[in-house]
Amino acid sequence: MRDDICTIPVSEVFEVNDGCPICRMRDTIEKRIIDYIMGDAMMEPDVRIETNRVGFCEHHYDEMLSHRGRLQLALMLQTHLDEINKNVFSKSLFNTAAKKGEKASRISETCFICDKIEYGISRMIDTVYRCYENERDFRDMFNSQSMFCLPHFERLISGAQKRNMRNHGSEFTKNLTRITTEYSNGLYKLISEYCTIYDYRSNKGETQSPECRESVEKTVAFLTGRFT
Repeated sequence: MRDDICTIPVSEVFEVNDGCPICRMRDTIEKRIIDYIMGDAMMEPDVRIETNRVGFCEHHYDEMLSHRGRLQLALMLQTHLDEINKNVFSKSLFNTAAKKGEKASRISETCFICDKIEYGISRMIDTVYRCYENERDFRDMFNSQSMFCLPHFERLISGAQKRNMRNHGSEFTKNLTRITTEYSNGLYKLISEYCTIYDYRSNKGETQSPECRESVEKTVAFLTGRFT
């Protein structure tokens, strides 16, 4: 596979065959952005203006709260609250109760980190399509993956239809569907085994396999794209 500055991060993700590769991609981007936002970005005026305006979602507030550097978060919260007080709660003839509600809603629905993740992952997924279309080694890595989570299966297969992959589009969707279907069917067997063990008609002495014990967590991760 011919690596360049665009394909290297993508190929590195697919070289590891453990869980959903797009989730790994997202988690890598997310970690780098959180490290950045809790570090040098705190002192960058352009970044602070944007974080003051849009804020963060609940998930990323939790991530930042568990990150080292509580003072950095406090400083961002200070200026974010100041922005909210000036724009949402300002006393003005035109700032009606309805307007205040609209402004508060917009802030609650936006997240600086989510926006940056989406920007990064959309471009990496574009690279996935391009590499699959042009690189045999990458196709082999993609086709040998153990699973894709349901949200990223939907995103990849929907995007492939719009991408118009002329040479290998059919192969891409066929293998993506095969991998995800096999994993979903396997999960169903595992979680059915888990449920059966607790059925009064089953053998109470039956021992659960490690895979069976983890089937609930794995199913939630498959359905949501969040592996804990």
